[in-house]
Amino acid sequence: MSNKRIKDKDSGSERLTASVIKAVGLHLLVVILLFVSFSTAPTFEPAKPIVQATLVQLNSKSPATTQTEQRIAGEAERTAAQRHEAEELERQQQEQQKAQEAARAAEQQRQAEAAARAAEQKAAEQKAAEQKAAEERRQAEQVEKQKAEEARRAEAARKLAAEEAAKKKAAEEEARRKAAEEAKRKEEQARKQRAAEEAKRKAEAEARAEAERVARLKREQEEARARALADLLAEETQYQRAQADQFGDEVAASYDDVIRRYVSSQWRRPPTARNGMVVEVRISMLPSGDITDAVVVRSSGDPGFDQSAIQAVRNVGRIPEMQQLSRENPAAFDRLYRQRNLRFKPEDLDF
Repeated sequence: MSNKRIKDKDSGSERLTASVIKAVGLHLLVVILLFVSFSTAPTFEPAKPIVQATLVQLNSKSPATTQTEQRIAGEAERTAAQRHEAEELERQQQEQQKAQEAARAAEQQRQAEAAARAAEQKAAEQKAAEQKAAEERRQAEQVEKQKAEEARRAEAARKLAAEEAAKKKAAEEEARRKAAEEAKRKEEQARKQRAAEEAKRKAEAEARAEAERVARLKREQEEARARALADLLAEETQYQRAQADQFGDEVAASYDDVIRRYVSSQWRRPPTARNGMVVEVRISMLPSGDITDAVVVRSSGDPGFDQSAIQAVRNVGRIPEMQQLSRENPAAFDRLYRQRNLRFKPEDLDF
């Protein structure tokens, strides 16, 4: 844009210089023409003195007088002609002077008009130059405004991008923090669960050990009482054995039904069960009726069927009715239900 402005200024200067040169050349041409017109103006001979004569009329004229009169008349005619020529010359000089004055006035007017036109042209050119400069300034200001606006938009876009990047980074950090907290929480929960399970297993093991210890003590006590009773009642051994067998069979029939009812409610026949399958499970119980263990003593050949039987017994967990039997007849409980085998068939349960 600067190069274009310089080129426009140079073009305006060249046009102004050409106009000045033309005006100066025109003035020189007018001066030369005036000089030539003055130098080529016709020259007139100086006027001869006019001889004025007074005519006197004489009554008598002699030949000499007549000649004199004729001569005087001729001279008067010549004098009149000379006067007429002088007047004509003076008139011509006046007309020439008037023409020169008119030419000078016209030239002055033309020069004034030319000067006015030159001034107007110069003013117009100056105004055009000023307008052009103003337009260039306006365009330059517009360009600067556009540049400033583009810079402002670029800065706003940069700030927006920076804010978006900061938000994204903050969101990512927050997500990582939450993921770390969640992982830590899950790990802590798993640790607590493992600890709880370990404590539960330990408690169960301790409870089983305690129950076994108590059962062993009770068994030992019952065995001791039984031995003492056997010693005291040795004479009635056969009778007591028959009574015990009869009582044991009746108890077994009653409590077997109870066990069968509990286990049947928890047993779900697997899809692989077929008629003819039999799995025998040994149940271990405490005097409180709690089932402490269940193991397969004879498999059906189908692991799924065997596992369903074990799971059914474990789901029972406890048979409260056994506590009554252990209180009323500990020996019968120890002999019949401390460990009891239960056979599972797809058709039914059996002992």
